[in-house]
Amino acid sequence: MEHNVLWKEHENENRMRHFKVLSMGTLPVMFGYFVIMYLLGYGNISSSTLVLTLVALGFDLVLTFVGIKRGNTEAVATLIALMQVLIIIPVFVSMGGFSLGSTIWFALSALYITIVIESGIKYLLYAVEAFMAAFMHYYFYAFASARVHTLADYVACYIGVFLVCLMIVLMVMYEINLQKKTAEKAMLQAAEIEELNRAQNRFFSSMSHEIRTPINTIIGLNEMILREDISDEVADDARNIQSASRILLSLINDILDMSKIESGKMDIIKAPYDVAKMLGDVANMIWGRAEEKGLKFTIDVDPGMPSQLYSDEVRIKQILINLLNNAVKYTQEGRVSLSVHCRNTGEGKVLVTYSVDDTGMGIRKESMPHLFDAFRREDEQKNRFIEGTGLGLSIVKLLAELLGGELTVDSVYTKGSTFTVSIEQEIADGKAIGSFDPGRIKNNEGRTKYHQSFEAPEARVLIVDDNRANILVATKLLRDTRVIVDTADSGREALELTLSNRYNVIFMDHLMPEMDGIECLRAIRQQPGGLNKETTVVALTANAGSGNKALYRREGFDEYIVKPIEGRVLEAMLLKLLPAELVRAYGSEKEKYASEEVVREMRKKKPILITTDSICDLPQELISRNSVAVLPYRVYMKGKVFDDGLEARGDVMLRYMEDKGLSARSEAPEVKDYEEFFSEQLTGAQHIIHIAMAKRSSHAYENACEASLSFYNVKVIDSGHLSSGTGLMVLSAMELIDNGITDEDELSERLDEIREKIQTSFIVDSAEYLNRGGRLSDRIYRICNAFMLHPVIVLKNSSMKVGGIFMGSAEKVRHAYIKKALKDKKDIDRSILFITYAGMKKSELEAIREEVLGIVKFEKVYIQKASPAISINCGPGTFGLLFKRR
Repeated sequence: MEHNVLWKEHENENRMRHFKVLSMGTLPVMFGYFVIMYLLGYGNISSSTLVLTLVALGFDLVLTFVGIKRGNTEAVATLIALMQVLIIIPVFVSMGGFSLGSTIWFALSALYITIVIESGIKYLLYAVEAFMAAFMHYYFYAFASARVHTLADYVACYIGVFLVCLMIVLMVMYEINLQKKTAEKAMLQAAEIEELNRAQNRFFSSMSHEIRTPINTIIGLNEMILREDISDEVADDARNIQSASRILLSLINDILDMSKIESGKMDIIKAPYDVAKMLGDVANMIWGRAEEKGLKFTIDVDPGMPSQLYSDEVRIKQILINLLNNAVKYTQEGRVSLSVHCRNTGEGKVLVTYSVDDTGMGIRKESMPHLFDAFRREDEQKNRFIEGTGLGLSIVKLLAELLGGELTVDSVYTKGSTFTVSIEQEIADGKAIGSFDPGRIKNNEGRTKYHQSFEAPEARVLIVDDNRANILVATKLLRDTRVIVDTADSGREALELTLSNRYNVIFMDHLMPEMDGIECLRAIRQQPGGLNKETTVVALTANAGSGNKALYRREGFDEYIVKPIEGRVLEAMLLKLLPAELVRAYGSEKEKYASEEVVREMRKKKPILITTDSICDLPQELISRNSVAVLPYRVYMKGKVFDDGLEARGDVMLRYMEDKGLSARSEAPEVKDYEEFFSEQLTGAQHIIHIAMAKRSSHAYENACEASLSFYNVKVIDSGHLSSGTGLMVLSAMELIDNGITDEDELSERLDEIREKIQTSFIVDSAEYLNRGGRLSDRIYRICNAFMLHPVIVLKNSSMKVGGIFMGSAEKVRHAYIKKALKDKKDIDRSILFITYAGMKKSELEAIREEVLGIVKFEKVYIQKASPAISINCGPGTFGLLFKRR
């Protein structure tokens, strides 16, 4: 099906391209020929025929533009071909006669029909053309004033024209069919490759799940052994199991990461990180393996290195571990060293150089070009007993490039190799790292006695997983916290438990038979009589290939943990999510827990969250009081991009536009912006209702709707208004929720009714800014400017229209607008009024307020500055009265 759609799109693109080239190409040629023949005296035709021909050529030109604009090439091309065959070419033939070879124009028409027209109607056009050619030959024979040629001459000429046209049609048809088959074959191969890639991704995802599940059991139960009072020998064995498990996990991650990078799905997530801690983690993973082989492992770190940098710590760590693992694997005796140096590049950045040096077997010169090929190993015979997938260096190179860095290698065969990675990073903390003591890190690697970070004997959690071994591991890891743990090995069993028990936290496996974790979560949220509709749910999954924050947040999970589960991670997650009154924290966690209590309270999810865009033009006090989440528009000026209301202020931008004579434009957030916004807001809400600007006034509604398709619990509503008119819709939604209306469908219906009652209008002081923004034509702008006309912008049927025009001075127009806007004052809802403005003085606004209150006594009047996205489109001196009618 997808292949057919792609093929159809390809065909349409080709047809449009041919239509443009041939239609726009043949018309000038035909017109030029007609003019030349007429000027040379061959135009012995009547004035009516002359006019008819010129009209036909002009009509063809108009049809061509219509076809290009509307994309309906088939119908338009058919009309053009008929005009050519029935009018234009017969006139050409009659002008030039047979002695000048004018009948060759029939060949051009046949070519046009063959290439541009796809449907069976082209065969009818061929028949019409053949008939017209025959008719023209007969006409010249029967009605010629002086017969120069015999009937046989005309028949032979007609047969010649017919055969030439037939050969052109057949050859072009053959070539078109050949190209179609080639293109279809290429697209079919592309579809097969795409399907193979999808199958590969499914395999990797499945492999991740299937392999991580037993590794989770091994690592988890091994951690429980290390927690016990055991002998040093058993402890050493357990640590070796732990190390081997991590190596196996690293190999799995390499394969998965290679798949992500090749499919373009690898994300680089930059954040501040502690350099010493990162290097310490790397050293701890390598030391044991180096000592097992009797290798000396050293680390040399530039003491002037900043203590904190801003980059993707996980990927940098992955690069170093892969390089060091390779060095240890291919070095039989001697040493492996890591040196880290930096050079200041200015603007708060440093170029960090990581060098991994070894005394191993080195690399042959002829093997260098293939060094970074995936699944390839050099000296396969010699290295056949060395573990690995052959992916390490490929991943290192690709990750270095994704980070904007560079990887180089210097090697002498049989002597050793040096791999160097240079990555520019931002400085998060310029304080120097000082002396880096690797010995201290190594000593800290030894066995330390486990202590639980907290106890919560009254807390109750539910663990849902179809694998009993996973349940066993998680239960044992939480044993010392004294938390009450219930377990379920299926979604259906979990629903039975959530119906009768109230849980503080639920840990939910993603991939389960019959009912998966996502389906189970939705059922819990909507369970009639359920006790856990608002309970925090954590995705507990081995599906690392798709287990990312965006996915689980989109589906409504509060957090996620990727298997294999570490005890400290599980405890930390539970400590963060449990209510404060149930927890007794120990040691360093006690202080940390207390500081996070406020954050935990804020994390309690709201049943419904109202969100909107920055053009809602609501006072900050109302946004904060009602907990409305706002996504900013973008404002573009002088090659720079500003977030509406955050980085850009309307009054400042208007002054800058006036002083510098610059133009600016605003754009709605893109689909990906809405997806990220909704994903983030769902961490604190079960459902989102997003109220967007009038759908025919910007792309905001369209983009928000497309983004909402990725979520089952996001609904987008067209406000039908802009500026504070949208804000009134937001306030109305909050009022409905406060009155107990929480059903989404009912809420949507009520808002549809309210939309019709809101009145949004603005009086514009100067039409110049509407003209700059492309909302008013140059002609209308010049008329408005010449006659001191002030347009009134209104919102009707979600579209922005000119609702009236006032003439005169700004003050006179202002009075007239207020009077008109407040007519039928008996129907006005007097609870709230917004006077929303752009670039006006305080005294002017107060005068407007007094005049309005003299007509209608509103209970609450907000004088609201318009957002930059609104201001730059209407200009200074603009204001509007926005309110509801009963």
